[in-house]
Amino acid sequence: MKKKTEKKKKFLKFFIFIFLVIKKEKNINIELKLKQMEDLTYDSYEFLKELGIEKENYGCFTGSRWCGSGEKIVSMNPTTNKPIAIVHGTSAEEYEETLAEQAKAQKIWQAIPAPKRSEIVRQFRDAFVQKIDLLGKLVSLENGKILSEGIGEVQEVVDICEFAVGLGRQIGGKTLPSERPGHTMLENWTPLGMIGCITAFNFPVAVYGWNGALAWTCGDTVLWKGSSTTPLITIATTKIVQEVLERNKLPGGIAPMVLGTGKAIGEKMINDTRLKLISFTGSTNVGRHVALACAKNFRRTILECGGNNAIIVTKNANVKLALGAITFAAVATCGQRCTTTRRVIIHESLYDSFVQGMVKAYSSIRIGDPLNKDTLVGPLISKSALQNFENAVKAAVDQGGKILYGGKKIDGDGNFVEPTIIEIQHDKPIVFQETFAPIVYVIKYSELDEAININNEVPQGLSSSMFTTNIEEMFQWLGPDGSDCGIVNVNIPTNGAEIGGAFGGEKDTGGGRESGSDAWKQYMKRSTVTINYSKELPLAQGIKFD
Repeated sequence: MKKKTEKKKKFLKFFIFIFLVIKKEKNINIELKLKQMEDLTYDSYEFLKELGIEKENYGCFTGSRWCGSGEKIVSMNPTTNKPIAIVHGTSAEEYEETLAEQAKAQKIWQAIPAPKRSEIVRQFRDAFVQKIDLLGKLVSLENGKILSEGIGEVQEVVDICEFAVGLGRQIGGKTLPSERPGHTMLENWTPLGMIGCITAFNFPVAVYGWNGALAWTCGDTVLWKGSSTTPLITIATTKIVQEVLERNKLPGGIAPMVLGTGKAIGEKMINDTRLKLISFTGSTNVGRHVALACAKNFRRTILECGGNNAIIVTKNANVKLALGAITFAAVATCGQRCTTTRRVIIHESLYDSFVQGMVKAYSSIRIGDPLNKDTLVGPLISKSALQNFENAVKAAVDQGGKILYGGKKIDGDGNFVEPTIIEIQHDKPIVFQETFAPIVYVIKYSELDEAININNEVPQGLSSSMFTTNIEEMFQWLGPDGSDCGIVNVNIPTNGAEIGGAFGGEKDTGGGRESGSDAWKQYMKRSTVTINYSKELPLAQGIKFD
């Protein structure tokens, strides 16, 4: 009896100990949460309320409700490295609820005629116009782009919506001649179905617009996973779209949204056979993983992966034009565009004077708070991006490169760096890598064939440009022995693409195409239709089966 009493006492003591530990941990967690809430700089930015952003936000819109019981995401300001607000990510259960809502919405949306669907896209366009300054300001705050670039990115959404409105009355195939009398052949296009769109931090609004505007017009519903680095932009953008759907009494599952890490949410999307297409923007390594996951079930992908873009400056170039273009192309968005110029290949007759001109132009670049109207270059997105910048500079120097300008972190709280020019041999390993930072490598060449080979020798194949006034050089550059990239420019930068043309690249860039031209076809199913309107049954190829 005594032993039993002692056992009970020990158990009670152990239970009390565990209870106190849990209580203590709970109190610590509460204290930490309160401390984090005190550290938030949300109140410094009044415009956030106008976009529906709060100190704490739900990171999942299922189509009928906002929720978020998954992991916590802290939105950071790259200019100060201070937290702005908190987002509660999507749980596994909430993901399933979202897909179920999207499936119901798909049935409704695909049954609406394309011109009527494009009318809703027109209303999306108007809604973005109304919020262009506010949303552009949020892009500048959370992403670090200067204000004019932030507003310009929202303008891309406006532009692609305008393109898609016209598309709503133009979707169609061909009438084809049949070899059989009394027969006609047609191409018929129908909605593909539910699709998933996974976007990166560097274009946190535009890429969603490129995919969404076309997919919605084509009759698809779009599940969007925005970047965890820019979650507030994803939430604000989704609220703008949802207001239009609600006003038109349409289901929110036409444009649901999830936030979370690639491991937690991204993996679910790329392995989910309910999503008939995955549009992915990000690194080449992750793009390969996405492609393999989707290929297992023969699902479609649109991959927009790495870029390692070059500008060739020939001996016939307009030097002033080329200098201005390169400065913008290599430095804008702090080098964090997939189309950023990372290599400048300069003819030997111009090399010394041209590089001097680049150094002079770089010395006049104003770096600082992206919300300041006089700033030309803001910060890198994160501390890890800053570390990648420093590692790349060191690697270039170790491989024989010579820093001609910049190369250092700028002192202060934010992720600011000096735009950097490095002279280096074209075949060094670092030159073949994409560093998402404002580092440009300058390379000398003698013959045009040599310059084109240097452009083509890297594994990426997104964007390229040549500056020349010589028509023979232009057409060699555009021909089969010219640039191997998906974007081939003459006398303009590698970045700043218009929405009217299809956007994307070859090789390690992934082969995807978004935005204009006939990119809409990726979001639809094509069927070849043969109609026999005669009373006979002739077989194709003259086969007899009597």
